[in-house]
Amino acid sequence: MVLELKFDSISELAELQRLAVQADKPVYIANEDDSIRVDARSFLGLFALDYSKPLKVITDSLYAMRMLEIQQRNRATHMARA
Repeated sequence: MVLELKFDSISELAELQRLAVQADKPVYIANEDDSIRVDARSFLGLFALDYSKPLKVITDSLYAMRMLEIQQRNRATHMARA
């Protein structure tokens, strides 16, 4: 499963890293053309990517995908209220 996300802060990266550690299957994050793909558990590896563009989160973990979708909805709701 692939979910395209835009990350706007280091705290969002930390959330992804924490979620990847808890996931039951590997979670990867890649740039648009998939030329760079890193294990999302590696906080240092996450800094190898260009966050000015949306990135792909790739995993077979239903738990991770569900949690990411919930986080995205919460961010969108928070942004709409601001």
